[in-house]
Amino acid sequence: MTQVTHSTFKAARRSWGVIPLLALLMFFAKTTLALAATNNTKPVVINDATSGAGTPVSTPVPADIARIRQRGELIVSMLSTDTPPFFFEKEGRLVGLEVDLARAIARELKVDIRFNREANSFNEVIDMVAQRRADLGISKLSRTLPRAQIVYFSQPYLTLNHALVLNRVAFARLASNEKLEDTVRQFKGTLGVIAKSSFTEFAKKHFPMAKVIEYPNWNAVLDAVNNGEVTGAYRDEFEIKRLLKNNPTAVLTLRTVTLKDLEDTLSIAIGVTDPTLLAFVNQVLSQQPDKLDIHKVLNALKEKP
Repeated sequence: MTQVTHSTFKAARRSWGVIPLLALLMFFAKTTLALAATNNTKPVVINDATSGAGTPVSTPVPADIARIRQRGELIVSMLSTDTPPFFFEKEGRLVGLEVDLARAIARELKVDIRFNREANSFNEVIDMVAQRRADLGISKLSRTLPRAQIVYFSQPYLTLNHALVLNRVAFARLASNEKLEDTVRQFKGTLGVIAKSSFTEFAKKHFPMAKVIEYPNWNAVLDAVNNGEVTGAYRDEFEIKRLLKNNPTAVLTLRTVTLKDLEDTLSIAIGVTDPTLLAFVNQVLSQQPDKLDIHKVLNALKEKP
């Protein structure tokens, strides 16, 4: 009879355990190689900024940025009416401070740019972004609470004070013996504004006792002030100062008031479904080396041919 010692049994048990394990490992190795050979999808390779080594890494691109990159262009809604020096046609090409800003954003996204100028009012620019017919709205847009309910706003890239331009005769009649400041703060006259603009909302909020009359454009508002149809017009300080620069003799019949405690913050409108684009735009604005202010805007107006 063959004797099976304890040491022999242990050796046999080790051998029997190794064989299935080796077979299992060989099976997985062959399966992995077969899958790799039939898989045609290549991993995204991102170059390491420090070493320059190619590392297979799959980096998902957020949907809002991916949409723009796949399209190959950034669509920017801009008012149809030229508003120098912010945006205007020059020798058949769209130029201006806000046009430069829009091009800078597209350049950082590494895509082309397309300006959509179908909007006939500032509110229509907002609507185009809200309806996703444009990626951005850049058109001397003021931030207001009603607008902020349907679009995101970037951080401001320009802050202007509110201002009034007043018909001297009509305002003197309204003021009587009151102080200028009291008459302005408790304004009870007629106030002209551009229809479907932020100043329609601002006028109702800051001058609740005034009769607010809307006009189709700024020139129509100024005509109404000049002929006494309204006591005054309400807009930002740049537009009021531009008026006096273009027509210095206007001071004979008009007077201006800058409201230092009321600010108009101009920002870029972005769709509420585009949070990464919002963050990206804010970063571009933060990195702009030459921040805008009223003096630079007036100088740019002077340089316009």
